[in-house]
Amino acid sequence: MVFVKTQKTKAYFKRFQVKYKRRREGKTDYRARIRLISQDKNKYATPKYRFVVRFTNKDIVAQIISASICGDLVLAAAYSHELPRYGLEVGLTNYAAAYCTGLLLARRVLKKLEMDEEYEGNVEATGEDFSVEPAETRRPFRALLDVGLVRTTTGNRVFGALKGALDGGLDIPHSDKRFAGFKKDEKQLDAEVHRNYVFGGHVASYMRMLMEDEPEKYQSHFSEYIKRGIDPDEMEGLYKKVHAAIRADPTMVKSNKPAPTEHKRYNLKKLSYEERKARLIERLNALNAGAVQGDEDDE
Repeated sequence: MVFVKTQKTKAYFKRFQVKYKRRREGKTDYRARIRLISQDKNKYATPKYRFVVRFTNKDIVAQIISASICGDLVLAAAYSHELPRYGLEVGLTNYAAAYCTGLLLARRVLKKLEMDEEYEGNVEATGEDFSVEPAETRRPFRALLDVGLVRTTTGNRVFGALKGALDGGLDIPHSDKRFAGFKKDEKQLDAEVHRNYVFGGHVASYMRMLMEDEPEKYQSHFSEYIKRGIDPDEMEGLYKKVHAAIRADPTMVKSNKPAPTEHKRYNLKKLSYEERKARLIERLNALNAGAVQGDEDDE
């Protein structure tokens, strides 16, 4: 008979330390976070900014955040659901939309800090790597890229948002190795391929392929594009107009949506003592009435 030694004894569980809540939920990588927010002590209370990019099923969230002892402070934010205001109503989660969201955030934060005229960034998106040069008056606004738990593979949409922020005039330490179009064998970025992604060329080529090979699939996949009359050939012109509109007015507009009159409730309302007591009496009366009715039927 083989005896297996118990590894996790009572003493082990006495010393067991529960991980942070956001780590248990799989939301925060604390090893990465501590390196992003730790500030040199000789800089005192100088905030260390992060360019945070997060993706949902229907939206892209880009924020400039600094950590404080009271929690994270958001300096500025931009969302892809704002892009319809600039003329982009469909495809709000692809690489090109991520570029637009990053560009919008960069122009917004620079305008807020009154640095938008000093740092215009790369006005015409060429797909080539771009880093902002310091001006004579003030240094460029610096932030560190925070990708969260996303796998940083070459061509990931996170780097589309990064490229938009760089072209918008922010100073973000980076390498061109993860932009779409980087060739590992040649160890250099193919600017033409990257430009194609920035202007939605990969979507346009897929549209053309489906139009020729699978028309029914094209009708279902790109129904919103068809409804708005967007052709594959018009894709680049559409994104150029969006980029120009963002640079013209990057300020955030408050929503005019009215506040809900009635709040939805998804759980039961907590009853007071008096209400519980009245409910119990009502149930007892109903049970007694049922018992009396049963006795009368038996007679």
